[in-house]
Amino acid sequence: MFVPNHFQEQRPEILHELMRARPLATLVTLSAEGLNANHVPLHLSQEPGPFGTLRGHVARENPIWQDFVADAEVLAIFHGPEAYITPSWYPSKKRTGKVVPTWNYAVVHAYGRMKVVEDAVWLRDQLEALTAQNESAFAQPWHLDDAPVDFIAKLAKAIVGLEITITRLVGKWKAGQNQPREDRIGVVHGLVASAAMTDASAMAALMTEADKGSD
Repeated sequence: MFVPNHFQEQRPEILHELMRARPLATLVTLSAEGLNANHVPLHLSQEPGPFGTLRGHVARENPIWQDFVADAEVLAIFHGPEAYITPSWYPSKKRTGKVVPTWNYAVVHAYGRMKVVEDAVWLRDQLEALTAQNESAFAQPWHLDDAPVDFIAKLAKAIVGLEITITRLVGKWKAGQNQPREDRIGVVHGLVASAAMTDASAMAALMTEADKGSD
């Protein structure tokens, strides 16, 4: 991934925050036939430092857990807020007209080696951790124990665990850091007013945070 200096985000705690907030990752592996991509919710564990470990599961019928090159890196891509940016939001448009559309986004690439886990206790712990993280926002969180034991046991036999020890993280926060301050402010105002746009408010918040360190 091409990451200009002004779009780099290297702080592990910030990268981890996005990974936890948006756990559905695009998991890219190298198979016998070439690159393969699956979309897998991954739970981030803080240890071992500094980058942590990703754990998830796939259906046993999914060939990813058998058809991957064990000694090759895998890549988990976590997609943060994204938004189309219209030149109409730039105050400088009225003066020069020298502006064009762009796309702002935040993304984290997590690299590491993947191993397959079929241990029943490990799988139970992974399911509980992933469920607890994503149910925490609900007034009445669902727990594995809410379902019949035999039902969960049957479903658990149909999945296989995946574990990735992260060896490096690359973060790209494309949030207008290369634009004049007045244009960055104009984009934030435009995004806030665009409630119908997916991720508009999230991108406005990300740009506001990024703007604190831009000048």
